[in-house]
Amino acid sequence: MEILIFMLVMWYGGLFFQTFFLHRYSAHQSFTMSKLGEKITYILTWVFQGSNYLSAYGYGVMHRMHHAYADTEKDPHSPKYDDNVFSMMWRTKNTYSAITNKEIEVESRFTDNVPEWPAFDKFARSWVSRLFWATAYTMFFYTFATAWWQWLFLPVAFLMAPIHGAIINWFAHIYGYVNFKVGDTSKNLLPVDVLMMGEGYHNNHHKHGNRANFGGVRWHEVDPTYVIMWIMDKLGMIHIKHLEVSVKKENFKKAA
Repeated sequence: MEILIFMLVMWYGGLFFQTFFLHRYSAHQSFTMSKLGEKITYILTWVFQGSNYLSAYGYGVMHRMHHAYADTEKDPHSPKYDDNVFSMMWRTKNTYSAITNKEIEVESRFTDNVPEWPAFDKFARSWVSRLFWATAYTMFFYTFATAWWQWLFLPVAFLMAPIHGAIINWFAHIYGYVNFKVGDTSKNLLPVDVLMMGEGYHNNHHKHGNRANFGGVRWHEVDPTYVIMWIMDKLGMIHIKHLEVSVKKENFKKAA
């Protein structure tokens, strides 16, 4: 039971801060928060992503490039230009590292107002940090695992963030249904996104990139992350930029 709870916390905790902070805040700035709130969120992202920690700067810049170049040769991750999900994710990893380490020149439109905390990123992305979390995960499994098969979850814990990325960047461009005609292959992976906390409404998101709520186009499209954000907005913790969906008949495509 402890291993299952651990994996659920890792999955949904890491995923929440990926979609809330790295995606909706850093890349799209669909809401605002105080500088103190931003720093706290950096730390919580490190806590919940652990050995998978991703830089808000590197993620934000790369994701903006994905939207600008979706499904073209300049797209950092597109199933159209890789033979399998593993090669795509390896290419994504290399692009992300080059951006985060500032080894390549990036247009200002991709970097404007993307949050940066270089000192914290240097620590959180260091091998010291990653080995600390890897050791902590291993010790947890050593203490609580009661069957050999439970150890199969440990590599998943080590690779949680890349797995989250692969599900959306690969599968949500191949499988699912379409609400909007857009110039790429983005699809809504699940009709009710209990797995990816709203990230699975990928076609909706590609149509309305800066909108805080990825769901809400069809009655069943509930975005769990947006529900949490709405509560945080009401409590004054963040301020959502209310960008509503405009569903026009000419660009709304019935699901097949």
